[in-house]
Amino acid sequence: MSTLLQPFNQHGLTLKNKVVMAPMTRSRAIGNVPNDLIATYYAQRAGAGLIITEGVSPSPNGLGYARIPGIFNQLQTDGWKKTTSQVHAQGAKIFIQLMHTGRVGHAANLPEGARVVAPSAIVAAGEMWTDAQGMQPHPVPAEMTTDEVKATIQEYVAAAKNAVEAGFDGVELHGANGYLIEQFIRTTSNQRTDEYGDPTKFVLEVAKAVSDAIGKEKTGIRLSPYGVFNDMPYDAAAMDPVYSKIFEGLNEIGILYVHLVDHSSGGAPEVPDAIKATAREKFKNILILSGGYDKARAEADLEAGKGDLIAFGKPFISNPDFVERMEHNYALTPVDFQTLYTPDEKGFTDYPVYS
Repeated sequence: MSTLLQPFNQHGLTLKNKVVMAPMTRSRAIGNVPNDLIATYYAQRAGAGLIITEGVSPSPNGLGYARIPGIFNQLQTDGWKKTTSQVHAQGAKIFIQLMHTGRVGHAANLPEGARVVAPSAIVAAGEMWTDAQGMQPHPVPAEMTTDEVKATIQEYVAAAKNAVEAGFDGVELHGANGYLIEQFIRTTSNQRTDEYGDPTKFVLEVAKAVSDAIGKEKTGIRLSPYGVFNDMPYDAAAMDPVYSKIFEGLNEIGILYVHLVDHSSGGAPEVPDAIKATAREKFKNILILSGGYDKARAEADLEAGKGDLIAFGKPFISNPDFVERMEHNYALTPVDFQTLYTPDEKGFTDYPVYS
């Protein structure tokens, strides 16, 4: 059997294979509440050893996109129980990804009383889809006060506790792709003069607070050094040492995994092997690699010891039986990009298994 499809058992995490389904926004949560359709979608894809959900907001302020789910109230927590029970019935593990969108949002997508907030009042270039008003430019975010930053850390903690109540095996903090945690990490979006002007402080405090609350063995994080998505230009000279410090800090906290994403297959700068090697050297627990992998490259990187698990994204969207297709070398169904973010089952739960 291929390395990729063999069982995994390290640091207390036991999986039926080394395939991870990467987190991907799908925008099917009407009213920001996970529903039966979402439960069906993840259950269909439970051939993966580990599923990481789409980004789920820990705060009303973090619901920047249309129809993304939350986990900050009881209705949402109860809604997620359908997903976790169906995935567990198929023998897979599932972590929830906590994604606060920060400055990447629009008031038209937020519930009443919520605000678009960020480390600094620096607008992100680009536009945002809203169901009410179509495409809209990103607004200038409100700069968070020091007290608001600390309160937001507690929102992550409360959401992580809700996730455990909902039956999730753990939590992945979204520290990538230009969302709130990465907005604190990057000096282009964080120009604060208080203690949170330190680009490592917020990310490490969130990781520590969440792991203290639910257990470090249930806490992971996704990072995207060299990612430029959502107006995040990358200055290697300034940022490489910051990420090195973050890897060290996360290792000290002792969280379960770092999920390192390389967006070069989508046009971003390639993450140098040196950064991946630094993560491997500084962080001693599980390293998940993702970004444009196919089966052959996944096998090669696992056998070379570059990572412990490999995450796949887009192939899982259009191939619910993706793991089985890899096992038998069946052809893959292409993704219909027109239905990625539509509100119903089309392009979501209606992709067939291989026949």
